[in-house]
Amino acid sequence: MISVFDLFKIGIGPSSSHTMGPMKAAAAFMSALDQRDRASLKRLKVTLLGSLAWTGRGHRTDKAVMLGLCGLSPESIDPDDADRRVDGIAATRQLVLADGTTIGFDPVRDLVFDFEEPAPVHPNTLRLAAFDQDGRELTQQTWFSLGGGFIRREGEADSAAETTAAIPFDYRDAAELIEMCDRSGLSIAELVRANEAAFLDEASIDLRLDRLTAVMFDCIDRGMRADGELPGGLKVKRRARALHARLQASETRNLRHSVPAMDYASMYAIAVNEENAAGGRVVTAPTNGAAGVIPAVLRYYADHCQDASTEGIRIFLLTSAAIGALCKMNASISGAEVGCQGEVGVACSMAAAGLTAVLGGSSRQIENAAEMGMEHHLGMTCDPIGGLVQIPCIERNAFGAIKAINAASLALSGDGSHHVTLDQVIRTMRDTGADMQAKYKETSRGGLAVNVPDC
Repeated sequence: MISVFDLFKIGIGPSSSHTMGPMKAAAAFMSALDQRDRASLKRLKVTLLGSLAWTGRGHRTDKAVMLGLCGLSPESIDPDDADRRVDGIAATRQLVLADGTTIGFDPVRDLVFDFEEPAPVHPNTLRLAAFDQDGRELTQQTWFSLGGGFIRREGEADSAAETTAAIPFDYRDAAELIEMCDRSGLSIAELVRANEAAFLDEASIDLRLDRLTAVMFDCIDRGMRADGELPGGLKVKRRARALHARLQASETRNLRHSVPAMDYASMYAIAVNEENAAGGRVVTAPTNGAAGVIPAVLRYYADHCQDASTEGIRIFLLTSAAIGALCKMNASISGAEVGCQGEVGVACSMAAAGLTAVLGGSSRQIENAAEMGMEHHLGMTCDPIGGLVQIPCIERNAFGAIKAINAASLALSGDGSHHVTLDQVIRTMRDTGADMQAKYKETSRGGLAVNVPDC
């Protein structure tokens, strides 16, 4: 089982795999140091390999690692305080550890972006080492950032991903999921809730779902208020505020040149991903690079669909999590592994399923919507210009949200029968990702990243 609350995690931008994951890995490394090593610790060194090296600067992986070494977590850190702390480390060349100890740390010397050494196990690899005052290595660990904020230490199981505890519905693919729904008489959302209830009481489940929704919607609202340029050097101007103002002006003039609800959905997605690009607080859904799709479609449901309710929002999240879990178990949600089909494609599939569920779709119609959402993102590369989660990522989330709404509409117009299954599409996504050249998988060495100047 992959929990709803492992797929949806509160953190900071710009990337779940390149920011949140490395921060968590660095914090885990520090917490694992025994008392003897802590007493002798005088220097730390972190080496970034693979995609973490190639696009780490644009994704602020260096910032994330330094914060993690200080014992901070993406779930609780204040995004504004994060920048202040990193500036302090760069100025003083010192880290203040979680226990208050101060050690020297020069980001230029001690944080290495290694473009040469291969990363054969996972493209998002980081190696952390601790040394004493004589330069002797005390300990070394290698960690992998798996996408969506999931991490794994070399030689260990996926951290916080799959539980071995007994759950009532242990599905491994979409066919099993639907069969269990048929046999039990439960909806997909009810089935997922039953699994979560093996660990949390009903009130706690609702409280955590509502908290996720509040953070998603707050991110949209902040994005609609903010203005100016995004950081990173591309001089990308925020658009959500202007788009929101234009939509409101059109409504007051009773203009009908477009479909307002769809325009709002696009604007919601852009607002979230502009916040993510600025390092703001977001929810992995299932990743930061794809963080705008599900909040946008969820807000579309809440603000533009008749009979929307709090319970409907919970059903949306529970249903979409089931689809995200299938994609992670049987393929990947990491752009560095399978390209953007594993990020925006999976988010679209999840959002399509969630919207179909709250609009009254059956389990087979939900599976059909999820299949369409994923099918029409197959082969999508991850080629961010300058290694920044801005171009094409921000607009790509808007298109993913619209595709999700369209997939739900098409699924609801049918009876759930279709030729291509969700399992087949997930398997195709996995195989396509394996065949895709590495330069198209979050390295900024192919596609738009090399054909469009980043200055």
